[in-house]
Amino acid sequence: MFSLAKTPDMAPRFYEHNGNSIEIQPSHLGMPTIWDKDILIYCISQLMEGINRGREPSQRIRITAHDLLVSTNRETGGINYKRLEASFERLQGASIKTTIKTNGITQIEGFGIIDGWGIVEKSPTDKRMVSVSVKLSDWLYNAVLGSEVLTVSRDYFRLRGGLERRLYELARKHCGNQSRWAISTELLHKKTGVKSPLKTLRLQVRKIAESNVLPDYRIRYNDEKDQVIFYNRKGGKAAKAQFDDDIKQLFKPSNPKSVNKKPSRSKESQIDLF
Repeated sequence: MFSLAKTPDMAPRFYEHNGNSIEIQPSHLGMPTIWDKDILIYCISQLMEGINRGREPSQRIRITAHDLLVSTNRETGGINYKRLEASFERLQGASIKTTIKTNGITQIEGFGIIDGWGIVEKSPTDKRMVSVSVKLSDWLYNAVLGSEVLTVSRDYFRLRGGLERRLYELARKHCGNQSRWAISTELLHKKTGVKSPLKTLRLQVRKIAESNVLPDYRIRYNDEKDQVIFYNRKGGKAAKAQFDDDIKQLFKPSNPKSVNKKPSRSKESQIDLF
């Protein structure tokens, strides 16, 4: 659903897997990006917090622009408020048709990711947005009501690359709390939505594996099986033993490879992700 590029992506998208399909038509500003998605994560986080506190949920959410920027690890200069406006426009302007159900409901007609947004309050000094009202689409709102959300590390917002973010999302969904999860590079190419050739994805995944930047998970590319393996950093002894056993295979004379550096430990905190 989201472009991994920082330049405008004007190409329509169609994705189909296991009987589910989704079609996205971008707005005049281009396809919503994975950085635009930060707005949705923040809005859903606020909505879920209210539900957990026993408050009546509402499809329309009022948020503070400054808090949104800080929570998603962005600077609070004037240009970033302008970028937020463009993000809102892309999220509302994209047209989606999908067979994917949320909370057991199929959305038949086309819709935007958000139904609308508006600046509620501006700063009296520089006129930048202070608070914003956002109305989630029925499809997205139903997903929240059905508790179809995941938590992610706040370090997710420190990831600068679009592919890094997408790999983390896939690991969070499919690996979850398991020790490990493996996926063929060909299927990973489909799930990430990257436009580059498969051979380029292999190179990119190797670089990300060497940088060891993903929170919660570490990854390794298996040349022999042409697959990517995700390991859960919090998986305890089972995950560590599995990772160590796989790494030992790299030291065989027939397949010498370099070993990933030990992951740095950071303070964990979480936020909700659709």
